[in-house]
Amino acid sequence: MTRPTDLRPTTVVFDLGNVLIGWDQTGPLADRMTREEWNDFAAEADFGMLNTLADRGVPITEVIARAAESDSRHGEIVAAYYDRFDLSLTGPIQGMTELVAELKASEVRLLGLSNWSAETFHHAPKVAPAINELEDIVVSGREKLIKPAPEIFHLLSRRFDLVPEQTVFVDDLPANIGAAEQLGFIGLLFTDARQLRDDLIGLGLLSSPAAVEN
Repeated sequence: MTRPTDLRPTTVVFDLGNVLIGWDQTGPLADRMTREEWNDFAAEADFGMLNTLADRGVPITEVIARAAESDSRHGEIVAAYYDRFDLSLTGPIQGMTELVAELKASEVRLLGLSNWSAETFHHAPKVAPAINELEDIVVSGREKLIKPAPEIFHLLSRRFDLVPEQTVFVDDLPANIGAAEQLGFIGLLFTDARQLRDDLIGLGLLSSPAAVEN
């Protein structure tokens, strides 16, 4: 469907984890546990649920205590994970530093919306400096709200005076894209920088290489 010209996109909102910065939960304890051992632990301790608690703003000390309720070893592993959290961050996603720079040079407004613990977020810009190029970032752990809940998208819109129909939301999880689209945002499911560049060219936010050459 062709979008009306008066609703041409003006803003791109990026998810961070595995969009601008790589995240591998096995990294912090890679010298102590094989990937298979970590995966077994994660399933047994429901690490996904524990990580979501931290992203929701639950203090890490409470997350560790929650993990230890069923098994003290689980608490020890989760504590070690957060002590060495920086080792879970694998660096900038290939091609995204350049893409953020191109968008900024084109005077596209750039924001972030990330499910991330407020206590560990400070590591992210050090590992992926493109994050510093964003005007601002809504961090779930600070707001006590989390994607894909519509409330965090409403907060994003209010805080930055966004028109959802003119705002592109980029995320690697279909559930988050679906939630954004339900609220009128232009959702782009992230797979890699090349595909995202093509999608942004299609929306008129970047020029195609041929157009630049001409």
